[in-house]
Amino acid sequence: MVWIPGGTFQMGSSDHYPEEAPVHTVAVNPFWIDAVPVTNHQFGAFVAATGHRTTSEIAPRAEDYPGALPHMLRAGSLTFNQPRGPVPLGNAHAWWAWTAGACWRRPFGPKSSIAGLEDHPVVHVSFADALSYAQWAGKDLPTEAEWEFAARGGLDGATYAWGEDLRPGGVHMANTWQGRFPFENLAEDGFAGTSPVRSYPPNGYGLYDMIGNTWEWTQDWYLPRHQPNPSRACCMPRNALGAGMNDSIDPNDPARIPRKVLKGGSHLCAPNYCRRYRPAARHPEPVDTSTSHVGFRCVRRPRLE
Repeated sequence: MVWIPGGTFQMGSSDHYPEEAPVHTVAVNPFWIDAVPVTNHQFGAFVAATGHRTTSEIAPRAEDYPGALPHMLRAGSLTFNQPRGPVPLGNAHAWWAWTAGACWRRPFGPKSSIAGLEDHPVVHVSFADALSYAQWAGKDLPTEAEWEFAARGGLDGATYAWGEDLRPGGVHMANTWQGRFPFENLAEDGFAGTSPVRSYPPNGYGLYDMIGNTWEWTQDWYLPRHQPNPSRACCMPRNALGAGMNDSIDPNDPARIPRKVLKGGSHLCAPNYCRRYRPAARHPEPVDTSTSHVGFRCVRRPRLE
């Protein structure tokens, strides 16, 4: 883990997506954070020690998902399926598919495996899976403020975790999408999917993959905008089942599943669709959902030691 000294910074952005606004001053206490996302190897050790079954390995109950189609009430997860040509960017169903049997150990479906991917970030983990791992490891999940402060690497107010240029000197600093998403993946950064951790330069705090590769879970319930004057101390973790849960529910979701904040973007973030390869970027994810591009890393706070 890497020691983050804490301090005050400008959280959010007023120049990109509306959910990142408003920019506001936040103070963060010192903490430790994993240098890299949790890998398949590390998650495998957790499963071997505890017998944990991930959300994607358990068939959902019909009573919890009103109107769900019968074929979707099977153990599985969401996988990215690259279309052969242009599709409407407003229809995510054109590239996301519910894949029965997909899970952390079979990331592309029943016939796949993580052989050779041991040092890639674990994916197909729900919020509960990530939290269970963190607690087993004697750690916790970061708050959104902790995560963003760490991702900035000391560059307060910079657009990217490394400065103002997406590719300084033509060098790819993170695993993102090059080409026209979702059908044209040029893989100019060397990877068409996830990449081994530490494949790109670290940020100013010595942290790897804070941007791109996989999105990462945080503790915060999602709201469509930042609170300009947060009433809570940003360095304190939010109760996973506490206040704010109901406010995070998508009103269009018949199952009424609350959502947490994801940070960092992934290898699927592209200039023509999802410019969320920035520390300020954020995205809502239902707590029961797992996908092929979401992982996590852990923190440890001095007061817990």
